Amino acid sequence: MQFHKLVTMKNPKKVSRREWFKTGALVAGAMALNPMELWSHSVENAIGNNNAFVFSNSYEGFNEFTPPKFPDLSTLKARLLWNENPYGPSPKAAEAFKNAVVEGNHYSWNSLSKLVAKIAKNEGVNTNQIMMGPGSSDLLEKTAMVYFKNGGNVVCGDPCYMSLIQVAKASGGNWKPVKLTKDFQHDLDAMEAAIDKDTKLVYITNPNNPTATLTDTKKLYDFCERVSEKVPIFIDEAYIELSEGGLKNSMAPLVAKGKNIFVARTFSKIYGMAGLRIGYMLGNETSLDKINEITRGGMGITGPSIAAANASLDDTEFISDCKVKIGKAKKTTYELLKAKNIPYQPSQTNFILFPIPMEGDAFLEKIYEHKVAVRTFKFWDQHWCRVSMGTEEEMKHFATAVDTILV
Repeated sequence: MQFHKLVTMKNPKKVSRREWFKTGALVAGAMALNPMELWSHSVENAIGNNNAFVFSNSYEGFNEFTPPKFPDLSTLKARLLWNENPYGPSPKAAEAFKNAVVEGNHYSWNSLSKLVAKIAKNEGVNTNQIMMGPGSSDLLEKTAMVYFKNGGNVVCGDPCYMSLIQVAKASGGNWKPVKLTKDFQHDLDAMEAAIDKDTKLVYITNPNNPTATLTDTKKLYDFCERVSEKVPIFIDEAYIELSEGGLKNSMAPLVAKGKNIFVARTFSKIYGMAGLRIGYMLGNETSLDKINEITRGGMGITGPSIAAANASLDDTEFISDCKVKIGKAKKTTYELLKAKNIPYQPSQTNFILFPIPMEGDAFLEKIYEHKVAVRTFKFWDQHWCRVSMGTEEEMKHFATAVDTILV
């Protein structure tokens, strides 16, 4: 859909829609969230003293987000800030987790091996092309530690999810940002042109966070197949199951073909297991061996989480039902935004990004009064809200809050 140029207003109490939207074409992008926790204490120290930073000439900067100080998260009417699946985990996964607790006195290597075998079968790869970890962010960060310990640069879309980028920079590397296209896809031609002799990795988040957009699958596949002959490519597919077409959009088949590609997945999003911490990445054996030199990926995963992930992979009905419910929430949110003449980009994830006509902190203060929690960003002299899709009841609370704030 068409975006419209916004007039940025400072701390308005109420804003007229007619006054807000006037002319032009609005292009979008955003700074993605920093990791809540970095795996290496040294890396945490390296970036911990700089919460405000400028990423490129396009951006004024982004301040690290501090969650609202609610006395208890249970007091929230709508928890819509971390892109969680409000319906998960699967009841079968929860049951498997509970049953596995009694085995907690044993190491879970055997059950992990069984899960790896199942993933390998599902993905069409060999077991030695899989590395497990406590969530996909952990694997992104460890990859960055290995690839950028001796410097070099990472070519990446701008904006993107910043976990790998932050650790790459803290480890001694540099970020070469490449703006997304006007329809918020990765500019693959420009990314290829940005590769130089110091490029150690190309990183692509697909679907992208925070724009919720998917880069054309065929174009991305062709890009990865060709460019991976020059430099490794890391595809972060945390939200791929939520996209239209789902796993048909995945770059995993390139790993099976032996290309120098990493593909990261997580059980945190569609599987509803964010708090159980489990994910994996696919890659060629040689590349994974480099990362295994500094970590035993499966050591950070609990046995009950392994059991829950195993059960989740079998509960396809639950996953399908979640995708339908999240789709309905997106549709009602589109209708809300459309009724208020607020532009938005159709989402391929479980969140929606849209512009707000006031400073982000002011918007948060107002929406917190309704006990609704969301994320806000600022880029290109415009403030934005990113709202995760919640239950039907949560989205009603969000709608009430937006109706009150954005008049």
